[in-house]
Amino acid sequence: MKPSVKRHSPWKWIPTVYAAEGLPNVIVTVVSVTIFLQMGLSNTEIGVYTSLLQLPWIIKPLWSPFIDIFKTKRWWVITMQAFLGAAFAGVAFTIGTGWWFQFMLFFLFLMGFASATHDIAADGYYMIELDDHQQSVFVGVRNTVYRLAVIFGNGVLVLVAGLIQRATEGKIALSWSLVFFALAGMFIAFALYHRRGLPVSAQDAPRGISGRDTWKMVGTSLSTFFTKYPWKQTFVALLFLLLFRFPEAMLSKMAPTFLQRPFSEGGLGLSPEEYGIVNGTIGVIGLLAGGIIGGILAGRHGLKKWLWPMVLALTLPDVVYVYMSSAFPTNLAVIAGCIFIEQMGYGFGFTALTLYMLYYSAGEFKTSHYSICTGITYLGLMIPGFFSGLMADGMGYYKFFLAVMALCLITFAVTALIKIDPSFGKAKKQ
Repeated sequence: MKPSVKRHSPWKWIPTVYAAEGLPNVIVTVVSVTIFLQMGLSNTEIGVYTSLLQLPWIIKPLWSPFIDIFKTKRWWVITMQAFLGAAFAGVAFTIGTGWWFQFMLFFLFLMGFASATHDIAADGYYMIELDDHQQSVFVGVRNTVYRLAVIFGNGVLVLVAGLIQRATEGKIALSWSLVFFALAGMFIAFALYHRRGLPVSAQDAPRGISGRDTWKMVGTSLSTFFTKYPWKQTFVALLFLLLFRFPEAMLSKMAPTFLQRPFSEGGLGLSPEEYGIVNGTIGVIGLLAGGIIGGILAGRHGLKKWLWPMVLALTLPDVVYVYMSSAFPTNLAVIAGCIFIEQMGYGFGFTALTLYMLYYSAGEFKTSHYSICTGITYLGLMIPGFFSGLMADGMGYYKFFLAVMALCLITFAVTALIKIDPSFGKAKKQ
């Protein structure tokens, strides 16, 4: 692989790029759950609207080839970060108005499209700058940073909003307006930092082709995704990408509502501050441990050896929600311990999905193919998430979490079908 024009340690840009990738995603798909909950929406409404907001990540393969063709991936990363800063400011200015819900959905969709475009460019840049061994080593770092951004959004930002609400005697709109103003400033800072600090790669160059050839290349990149492997392998890969996170899709939508809804509604009744502390401190420690260990082990022994331990780590810790929804613990340390177990398992187990997408995407159109992979996984999140609120309202949280555990069998089934080269991800012998 040719070196960059200017050598930079991956540590100087991977953490900030993937923090900028994770934060908009969690704001649009997860933190919006808490905002809508505080503004009075039901579980069914929350499940429907927050699942629909995942649409940009599902359809991003439709425009991902243009990221390969126009400008550089570095340019797209920086530009989308600036655009996201503007979209965050839009929410901050309008959340206190009478049309807050309509404005909120509008700006969240804009954030979704900008964030999905940022994902395409950032992941493509990652694959260009690093060889496959470095990708395996740093996959734990990027996943951990990404998940840290998720926990920062769903933990620290919720905590800050809760503290502001307490100081202002429950002014929910004001609290979130201030949070979104801070996010706007953060993303402008990301864009300025990466304009100076993101390496200029010799391989990161736009393809100088005509509009007609562009559309031809779009068709080629989409068709080769489905034809570069035998049809049986392709079908199994599609099943894996679509269904691997099926139980997580159910859990991730309703877990925040369960933790924050009052006892009278079947929840644990955590305040925004308590919810933020649990997610933003204990969850971070568990995630760091799981994500970094997953990347190190995959880089040492390859993905194939650690695939099943990662799958078990991803799914089995969900049993803590069955426990909490039946025992209703009031001790915050016990609740935090449960979240720690679940987050550590997630950090370790999610490594398997990321590496498999890198493995399947290898080839000429790896940026486009990786975005198609992520789009399919988001479709796998959207469909079950769409019905999660309806199920939780109809079944109650305890039976709902039992159903989530039963759905882990789907993850086991699709994992058993895939085949992976045992050497993928291992350090190459010199």
